[in-house]
Amino acid sequence: MTMAWIAVVAGALQRGDGLWLMHRRPEGKHHAGLWEFPGGKVEPAEMPADALVRELGEELAIACKVNDLAPCGFAETAGEAGSGALVLLLYRLTGWQGEPQAIEGGAVGWFTPEQIAVLPKPPVDTALAARLFQFR
Repeated sequence: MTMAWIAVVAGALQRGDGLWLMHRRPEGKHHAGLWEFPGGKVEPAEMPADALVRELGEELAIACKVNDLAPCGFAETAGEAGSGALVLLLYRLTGWQGEPQAIEGGAVGWFTPEQIAVLPKPPVDTALAARLFQFR
């Protein structure tokens, strides 16, 4: 049996001072109030890195280039009732233009890996953060 799945991309943005950006999901959305790595769905025929450049512009009002992204991990979820499984591809990003802001609602914040570890997050972001910071 083949299950439908959705490709999703996310960015792990790190500032020069070592802090990492997390985005708080806005009210009215799935996982509202939880912190996540910003990103979104990959559109049909879109390459994942291109999707992340687009999503970061839409969600955070920042500009970056595909060459600024470095793949650094992935996680997947089983499908939940009423939705398909997700495969989330995480990219690290240390350079961009603009100051990240929560365009679609919610909030953004800068955190240490230790602070991120205790933030309430969706399960897939919990797994990605653990992998991203495991060798610190």
